[in-house]
Amino acid sequence: MAIMDENSPIWEEIDRAENYLVCCMFGEAESLASTILKQLLENHNRSNKGSEVSDFDNEWYDMVESAGMVLVQSMKQLKRTPETLKELKLIFGSLTLIPVQVFVTGVCFQLSEGLSTTAQGFLEEFVNSWMYVDDQYYPLSGAEATVTDTGGSCFPFSISLDKYLEVVELYVVTLLATTLKDVDLAISWVDKAVLPMEKRQVLLRRLQSMSSSISSSSQTSLSPQLSDVYKDQTPYTGHQKDIASEHLSHEQNSTAKADILKLSRKRVPYLWWFPTINLKFGNIQFSIPSGKVLLASLLLIMCYMTRKKQAMLKRFLAKHALAFRKALLDLWQLAFSYQVNPLAAVQTLPNSTRGNH
Repeated sequence: MAIMDENSPIWEEIDRAENYLVCCMFGEAESLASTILKQLLENHNRSNKGSEVSDFDNEWYDMVESAGMVLVQSMKQLKRTPETLKELKLIFGSLTLIPVQVFVTGVCFQLSEGLSTTAQGFLEEFVNSWMYVDDQYYPLSGAEATVTDTGGSCFPFSISLDKYLEVVELYVVTLLATTLKDVDLAISWVDKAVLPMEKRQVLLRRLQSMSSSISSSSQTSLSPQLSDVYKDQTPYTGHQKDIASEHLSHEQNSTAKADILKLSRKRVPYLWWFPTINLKFGNIQFSIPSGKVLLASLLLIMCYMTRKKQAMLKRFLAKHALAFRKALLDLWQLAFSYQVNPLAAVQTLPNSTRGNH
């Protein structure tokens, strides 16, 4: 179990928890992230005890969000996804105090594993726990958290309209309309929700468009089958109904999975979601993200090409240097191939030549 060093800065501990996650030490990452979150909440309550805080300090909020993301992803890898939001609620004391990014990530993980009923309960509790005032959403009276593990103090805060609408879209569009195919319930909730008129109209138009497309696709898939039945004068429709239901169910599941995966990639830009490659050397097992493997491969290829070009350049220069050297040697030999007698200048002339002279 990972233990937090009290003398180390919080960011260093968060980096250590992230390293545990990358190295597939999920138990240590989950334990350390949980400890960091509790320590951050305790420090925040101690420093602001007796005073109300209008919003989270930026750096403090970033640390809470980072540690929360490590915790959520570690619990997913430990196959504890059904417990994720319950554990976060226990740590923070209330769903409204959980960073929106961390909450959305936990819900997406649950939807991807088919835990739509569990996710629906937490989403409904979250979206119904806010009041809208001056383009901000504040926890309802009595919804502010009291973290029992940190002395019983509370810190009310607000979230922006965009962050609240992010959770609303996840609830009404992804869960109700796409996964559960209950567009009527989604439209009914949006009609009653406290939303700005413009945003409400946008959501309603989107949901009504989805309702029309579902109805038209259902009629299109059923019409050819029913016409064949009546043509053959066999009015039994049970088999056709089963085929249509199976077709629609398969289409719905495919659409829901695509939307959930798209939403997860959009909202959680952390590199821990990439698949990993496991390597085992004896009793030691390493896990490397595929993104890092790809980057390392590209670097190796670049190094190889650079070394190859250097070797080719060396061979080229050596070849031309040898040719130049050979040419100089040939020129030298040609220049000094004629031998001169050094004694010719002091030799006496023949007798015949001397007499004529």
